[in-house]
Amino acid sequence: MAKRLIAILMVALMIVALVGCGSSKRQIVQLTLSTEDSTAILAAAGISLPDAETVEGTNTTIKFHKWTDDFHNYSEDEVINTGYWTFVNKYGGEVEWIECTYENRFDDLANLVLSSNSPDFTTCSVSTFPYYCIKGIFVPVDDYIDYTDPLWAGTADFAANYFSIGGQNYAIVTDIKATTVIAYNRRVIEEWGYDDPAELYYNDEWTWDVFYEMCVDFTDPDEDRYALDGWYWEQAIIDSTGVTVIALEDGVFVSDIDNPLLEEAESLIYDLNKNDCVYPRWNNSYQCRNSNTVGAGVKEGLTLFYPVEKWGFTDTVENISSVWGDITEGEVMFCPMPRDDDGDGNYYLAAQPVGYHIIQGAQNPEAVYLLSACERFKVIDPTVIDIDTKQLKEIYMWTDEMLDMLDETYTLVNNYQIVNFTSGCQTALKDAVGNLTGGTLGNNPSTWAQLKETYSERIAYYVDELNAMFTGEIEVE
Repeated sequence: MAKRLIAILMVALMIVALVGCGSSKRQIVQLTLSTEDSTAILAAAGISLPDAETVEGTNTTIKFHKWTDDFHNYSEDEVINTGYWTFVNKYGGEVEWIECTYENRFDDLANLVLSSNSPDFTTCSVSTFPYYCIKGIFVPVDDYIDYTDPLWAGTADFAANYFSIGGQNYAIVTDIKATTVIAYNRRVIEEWGYDDPAELYYNDEWTWDVFYEMCVDFTDPDEDRYALDGWYWEQAIIDSTGVTVIALEDGVFVSDIDNPLLEEAESLIYDLNKNDCVYPRWNNSYQCRNSNTVGAGVKEGLTLFYPVEKWGFTDTVENISSVWGDITEGEVMFCPMPRDDDGDGNYYLAAQPVGYHIIQGAQNPEAVYLLSACERFKVIDPTVIDIDTKQLKEIYMWTDEMLDMLDETYTLVNNYQIVNFTSGCQTALKDAVGNLTGGTLGNNPSTWAQLKETYSERIAYYVDELNAMFTGEIEVE
């Protein structure tokens, strides 16, 4: 199966003295592809993408609102976004980055919309839907994208099933990605005499019981060793059941709080916490190790597993190796979360959309579609896929084993699809679910039965409220 990742070979450099957008000055480094790769991409794009001579939105600039710049390069050892490269070179487009902070991104965007100074687009995710779509920050995209076009065959149903309101699509979905995988250092695993989790997975032996035994055996608070760290591991365990607390089924949001699989997951989380397997962020200014450094402790053998999205180790070789371990020596590896021993036998990873929302008041939505089409093209065209894979190997030094596992997670998230909408709900519901699922952690954890008794009615009430907003029966505040 072809490898997928936003990554490109950088062969020639041309440094342009430009200043990046945002509060701090950054110098954009203009990277380009080799002549061979450039010719190959544009030749393929000429067959698969809209005609640049007739389509709307060419030779224009679109404004992108986010806390990170997903398009420009600021260092010579970064990859190039091939979708953006095609947008620039085929359609004469450009992207202007409108910088914000992660914490204030929605308030900042709302203020821009209210002041009639809207950017054109931002990334879509489970944290942007449904609340901010219902609220009118984002608009339907059906006037700009034809989801019946074969280009979108792999994402059309996903968009319709999970990111539509009243039959209208609110996201241009260019791909579907897995959220949290479990990362580890192979050298550390070998030093402790454990079986490699990736090999266990391929043998269908990577289960909660095996995972739990490793965590308990490894942990020693007196030595500052904790098997688990990070902000996502407990949710990843819940997701591995194939069940979420809040789900969208047939156009209606539902609570699955009574599903026994959730109780099994929370019992595992409770036991991991009880046996000190979790880095105690509640005792450390509520931060993960090393002030929330992603992957901290993995290289040194102080953290055994660090569940995280794959962006955690898509960085320069120097940065990856300084935190996770020597990637040039094959130390860095990841695999899916373990499966429930008593479950249905499948490995589950929560799904996230890759793609964009068009913002209320956008001045150039047609060009947003063109960029999105270029992003979709790079996911499905073998020419671009091969170039992206080559860059992953040559720039980030990913091994064939990592690339194969990337394919494996991609297959899983498409075959066994679950979407967790909690982070995109109204604040009251989001907080209630967070308190419910996180209540089995900390210095004074509660049992799942206690937590259900406390939060069941509250969650049911807020789910009903969400559905009323979703159908337009009540207005969003």
